[in-house]
Amino acid sequence: MQPKVSVVILAAGLGTRMKSSLAKVLHRAGGAPLIEHAVRAARAIAPPERIVVVTGHQAEQVQAAVMHHGVRFQLQAEQKGTGHALQACAGQPGLGSGLLVVLYGDCPLLQPSTLEQLIRRHLEAGAAATVLTARLADPRGYGRILRDGEGRIAAIVEEKDAAPEQRAIDEINSGIYCFDAAALWPRLQRLAPSPVTGELYLTDVISLLRQDGLGAVPLLAGDPAEILGINTRAELAEADRILRARKARELMLAGATIERPETVLIDPDVEAAPDTHIGPFAQLLGRTRLAAGARVGACSILMNAEIGENAEVLPFCHIEDSRLEAGARVGPYARLRMRSTVAAGAHVGNFVEMKNSTLGEGAKAMHLAYLGDSTIGARANIGAGTITCNYDGFRKHPTTIGSGAFIGSNATLVAPVVIGDGAFVAAASIVTKDVPADALAIGRAHQINRDGWARARREKAQREGG
Repeated sequence: MQPKVSVVILAAGLGTRMKSSLAKVLHRAGGAPLIEHAVRAARAIAPPERIVVVTGHQAEQVQAAVMHHGVRFQLQAEQKGTGHALQACAGQPGLGSGLLVVLYGDCPLLQPSTLEQLIRRHLEAGAAATVLTARLADPRGYGRILRDGEGRIAAIVEEKDAAPEQRAIDEINSGIYCFDAAALWPRLQRLAPSPVTGELYLTDVISLLRQDGLGAVPLLAGDPAEILGINTRAELAEADRILRARKARELMLAGATIERPETVLIDPDVEAAPDTHIGPFAQLLGRTRLAAGARVGACSILMNAEIGENAEVLPFCHIEDSRLEAGARVGPYARLRMRSTVAAGAHVGNFVEMKNSTLGEGAKAMHLAYLGDSTIGARANIGAGTITCNYDGFRKHPTTIGSGAFIGSNATLVAPVVIGDGAFVAAASIVTKDVPADALAIGRAHQINRDGWARARREKAQREGG
């Protein structure tokens, strides 16, 4: 039986090289905070109650970012090195037996499959520790892995302590480990502070294990990018690029078409069914869902949107917390927000904004309208320039437009108001009273034509001008 696996994620540092007042692990890449990526990777190998996140700087904010996973937290009030961070976890239940994997909150690219390989390698080798390593074209700044004749780890030498021939080694220590917990904890208590920094380093545990006749083995990462730790904004941008590319590839392999995938932004929780189509420079954010055959046009931004089967979002739309049902069509240049719904077969055109509103089946609002707090029935037609005046300066009020109603261009509907089924509202009307079903509402001043008025005005202006 495989021993139980626990994970400790080190996430206490501020990250001074980020030049930011925000803790490093709270910076975002690939649509989520860095710490979120680390926790998701950990959950692939351990249940949440066996995952401990070590916090320090902005501990409350870090906890808030990932507490929905159900993981535990350990405060490292003073940051005295990686070994000290692990020592702080000594009282956490469940960490004293089985396997203990050490991860970092600023390594967002590590994939669950690599962690599974790390555990398999550890069990197969029967070692006390297994170290994830990588070969880099430029290994400067990293500790080097020294192997013995059997390929096991003889030592980890920090660059500042390495001899010239050791600095030429391109295999580096990622700092990601799998330990036998029973072997780890006694050695943690024997760590001595660095004479240079005064910190306790986890790498020294490897040397202590070897001194005690317990071996450590390496696992070479297949993709060196996975061990990339984020220290600067430039590295953050590179991690974001890699994560976005991974997500786009995942969706394409599942049957979605993405034009110019290098230009799109797709968050990790987005779902896209087969035969969906995503245009260039689109952004699919939050928990957006695309059903089969849905299309999202170029440069549209969708946040927590649900796009039904064969529905279409044309270019340059913004849709947030809203839903398109099957066959609906929106855009270009439309905006939907605050739980708006476009029902099956309904159309929303250019420069139309919907807020907390429902457009019924087959209804149309094609041009230049604002529909706020409105319920619009099936097959209704909303003319260009229509406005629902939903706010009186203190409260919001609803507008109801019945099935088959026709709202003429530039109509102003002053809520609360009800337009009955099949009713007509004449163009340019201001409607302040309910309109019965099948009635015609005309709410505009009587037109007066004064013959010759414009000519007389021009002649007067010419005389007064000299």
